[in-house]
Amino acid sequence: MIVFPNAKINLGLRILRKRTDGFHDIETIMIPIGLSDALEIVPSADGKFAFTASGIAIQCDPEENLCVKAFRMMQRKYGLPEVKIHLHKAIPAGAGLGGGSSDAAFALKLTRRLFSIKVCGSELLEMAAALGSDCPFFIENKTSVAAGRGEALQPFPLSLKGYHLLLVKPDINVSTPWAYNNITPSGIPLPAPDQLRETEAWDAMLVNDFEPAVMKTYPEIKEVRDRIRDLGAFYTAMSGSGSAVFGLFKSAPFVSKEDFSGMFVWQELC
Repeated sequence: MIVFPNAKINLGLRILRKRTDGFHDIETIMIPIGLSDALEIVPSADGKFAFTASGIAIQCDPEENLCVKAFRMMQRKYGLPEVKIHLHKAIPAGAGLGGGSSDAAFALKLTRRLFSIKVCGSELLEMAAALGSDCPFFIENKTSVAAGRGEALQPFPLSLKGYHLLLVKPDINVSTPWAYNNITPSGIPLPAPDQLRETEAWDAMLVNDFEPAVMKTYPEIKEVRDRIRDLGAFYTAMSGSGSAVFGLFKSAPFVSKEDFSGMFVWQELC
């Protein structure tokens, strides 16, 4: 069986406070986008486990990969046999796009399908939350407000259908732990949904609290954001803790890969 774990972007990301458990309380709107990895899990014919990868290089031991961790969690809980896993990476790491979290969530869902495991949605969400703060979002994979450390989700009635997305990932990787260690919580929540009807106000209202610290250290990220804004985007922001930056457009401007260095994705949202 093959699935295609997709990336996400954040509309606004507010850091409310640091918690006693070392995490931070946040508020953000998460939106799934079409950029995706490919994940295959099949039963092992020889009874031996194997993990292989292609695409963007993965810099970790196989047992530390979130796909493998997700499968091992299901294996321990339900007594599953070994499998063969192949992951093709197209979503870059260190970009704020949730690629690893998406891989883990899709691995949980795919393992459930492969072995016809009867597990309710709330239990699957709990398992996803144990793997990472962004993982629960990719279980339902619908536009949502994420709160708590990112695992508390509420559906958000927002459609960007017909708008255009330009996503640029410069040749920079931003460590999420580093980003959290270098921000000062704003304590400012997201605006209420009825305040977001006018997209022209989004740049002022949907703020990513990571941007000042990250862009001070990596001014190239700010340069990318400014260039996207100059192309006519009605909203530009860094996704998550970076380094990917995106712009939303009501109509497609003329833009080419030569205008930016690094990874470049252009798509109409649906």
